[in-house]
Amino acid sequence: MGIFNKLTVSALAIGLGAGTASADELKLADFQPPTHFIVEKVYTPFAEAVSEATGGDVTVEVFMGGELGPGPAEQYNRVVDGVADIAFSLPGYTASNFPMTLLAELPGVIDAETGTQQIVEHLDMLSDEYRRVHLVALWNNAPNLLLMAEKPVETLDDLSGLNIRVPSRNAGLVVQAWGANPVSMPAPEIYNAMQTGVIDGAMIDATTLNAFKLAEVTTYVTQGMDSTISEFFMIMNRDVFADLDASAQDAITEAGKQAALNGHSAWQTAAEGALDAFEATEGKQVITLSDEEAARFNAASEAVVAQIISDAEAEGIAAQAYIDALKGN
Repeated sequence: MGIFNKLTVSALAIGLGAGTASADELKLADFQPPTHFIVEKVYTPFAEAVSEATGGDVTVEVFMGGELGPGPAEQYNRVVDGVADIAFSLPGYTASNFPMTLLAELPGVIDAETGTQQIVEHLDMLSDEYRRVHLVALWNNAPNLLLMAEKPVETLDDLSGLNIRVPSRNAGLVVQAWGANPVSMPAPEIYNAMQTGVIDGAMIDATTLNAFKLAEVTTYVTQGMDSTISEFFMIMNRDVFADLDASAQDAITEAGKQAALNGHSAWQTAAEGALDAFEATEGKQVITLSDEEAARFNAASEAVVAQIISDAEAEGIAAQAYIDALKGN
């Protein structure tokens, strides 16, 4: 079976067991649904690049929908423990391990369009945070918006007291500064939580309107403020990586750099399309904040960002240096 077919069959999760991977057959775990665009846009070219560069000696088999184990927040440990050779996740799900990485998600630190290139160029500054794994790829998402079930958010005051899902601790601090109650929750749980009223809305990117079908439980989307921009990574078991020969390691490194760029492009394109489709749907509304209200949101965020940077510096993290590098200062 060719690498593309193997990837596709695994991604569709047609009852395929994980099995035991040899050193040259790498298991890649993802909690997202098998229909997610990441399969075609990121994993297929990644797997093909690795296979081609190694003459077929190293292949990648993808397991979607949590097939190698449930729980998005467990992806990091899944790689550390060797359940998966490679895993996709958000560093925000295990935020305590990645305080410097997560500085890039703060409002105003990176630009959604150019952020990934800056991140890729400065991966060396993050090496200490990935000492237990091998970092394959890291990229930024489209900006997080406010997806609201029933209550429109047109002003900062409209958020007061509402329960808003957040993707990370930093995002929670921002939402709290906006006057809402942050609720930590993995993306796959948002649909039911919004549908049942456990949360009033979610801070998340527009791709999820389609990828996680959140358009079905969302009535209003608010944009226009400086928001957080989540990051995604692909991480690899460090021992599995170390056991590969130098040429295979180089193949994964180069394929990983391209995977980051592909991931960024895929998320940006999907977010734009999903938001356009949502706005064109009867009964749905995209709210763009007025300049005055956007300024109120941003002013509230600025104090939080300054405090997060200060706290990180106090803990010995070169936070300002990393932020300056990402901004090209």
